[in-house]
Amino acid sequence: VEGSQHFTVLTIDTMNPTVKNVEYAVRGPIVQRAMQIEKELREGVKKPFTEVIKANIGDAHAMGQQPITFFRQVLALCSYPELLNENMFPEDAKNRARRILQACGGGSVGAYSASQGIDCVRQDVARYIERRDGGVPCDPDNVYLTTGASDGIVTMLKLLVCGEGASRTGVMISIPQYPLYSAALAELGAVQINYYLNEEKCWSMDLSELESSLAEARKHCNPKALCIINPGNPTGQVQSRQCIEDVIRFAAKERLFLMADEVYQDNVYAEGCQFHSFKKVLFELGPEYSDNVELASFHSTSKCYMGECGFRGGYMEVINMDAEVQAQLSKLVSVRLCPPVPGQALMDLVVNSPQPGEPSHITFMKERTATLSLLAEKAKLTEQILNTVPGITCNPVQGAMYSFPNISLPEKSIKEAKALGQAPDMFYCMKLLEETGICLVPGSGFGQKDGTYHFRMTILPPTDKLKILLAKVKEFHQKFTQQYS
Repeated sequence: VEGSQHFTVLTIDTMNPTVKNVEYAVRGPIVQRAMQIEKELREGVKKPFTEVIKANIGDAHAMGQQPITFFRQVLALCSYPELLNENMFPEDAKNRARRILQACGGGSVGAYSASQGIDCVRQDVARYIERRDGGVPCDPDNVYLTTGASDGIVTMLKLLVCGEGASRTGVMISIPQYPLYSAALAELGAVQINYYLNEEKCWSMDLSELESSLAEARKHCNPKALCIINPGNPTGQVQSRQCIEDVIRFAAKERLFLMADEVYQDNVYAEGCQFHSFKKVLFELGPEYSDNVELASFHSTSKCYMGECGFRGGYMEVINMDAEVQAQLSKLVSVRLCPPVPGQALMDLVVNSPQPGEPSHITFMKERTATLSLLAEKAKLTEQILNTVPGITCNPVQGAMYSFPNISLPEKSIKEAKALGQAPDMFYCMKLLEETGICLVPGSGFGQKDGTYHFRMTILPPTDKLKILLAKVKEFHQKFTQQYS
């Protein structure tokens, strides 16, 4: 209206307050500064280094991990079916592509799929789960294809959260945790209940810690769910079978919904460690548990030997979910239409890889084994080198893709950080970035016991680069300690 004053509808004061509470350290201020520095380097600004090494995120291909040939061949065929007429692709890749395309509307991966995911892909996922779990049955109707595992996790949390005040839903998450959980809970306005992993015992879960954290939480909220990340992110531990049994019994006794984030299930490196799925252990405990404990488990195409983060493929399986709630879940996913179809196709290839006797089998196995063996070597290398640095102690990287070493910081640096309003390990990581070009995520972004400091570093860079990175961290830590002592 003429003469009316300019009026902004959406301001920082009028926006959704829960969004302001969201923090996601893996792409937080340190990463933003790293991107600024990259820009400065391109513009010719002189620095004590020539490139930024991003070891902050589990982005395998960005770090040089090679895609699996068979997966990319089938995806190429699905994206451009004309290639099916060429002789450049093996017959098994063509057959997979034909089967996927037949399940797509109009024979195109550009068409929407059913909201829960393509039917034949869900059947393949169910068969994969049955093989993985030694024959425990899996119903494809309980499988939902998702946009990466993150999408499934957030969807489940949405279903769980309700109530106000003391009856507000509480969700138990491990500390240190992957910040997706704290961010999603903040956005949903749920209560985050921390339980601490035991760093002295290689980041294992401690039953007494679960019990005390639950008892404390019950005074101010209504705890409904327990989230577990196994193998661990950021901590790289692989939970023992006994530990998983204890957790399931605890969840049954305390009537908690279990959420098992199992996206690193193929990333197990340490001697004597083995991945046990929560579902398999649940069914081995017998019907008293397997008929009653509610469980959602998650997997993705982004990690393991695949590392295909950008395709956003994943699935979740729900067990013992109330039928009416499951109908609501199906409604909720339908609002988003469907997960990306190329991601669904990729998930299908992960759960239904080339079999012995098929033309692509030998190459596939060679590539898969090489990728996982290299990660195992780098996990060991990282742990060994970090443990040679006075003031840094690193637990064995049993699985996943990260080390999460404990760093002792001089009192003077802690005071200086606090004066700047920064977490001491954020201050440390920021200095490391400015002086060496290495981008790590401070432990404070994942949560840690008061008075302890850490950083998370991915083991993904190529071996030669990883060695340089570790040498630089070692040199920096010694210099930093002298400077502030």
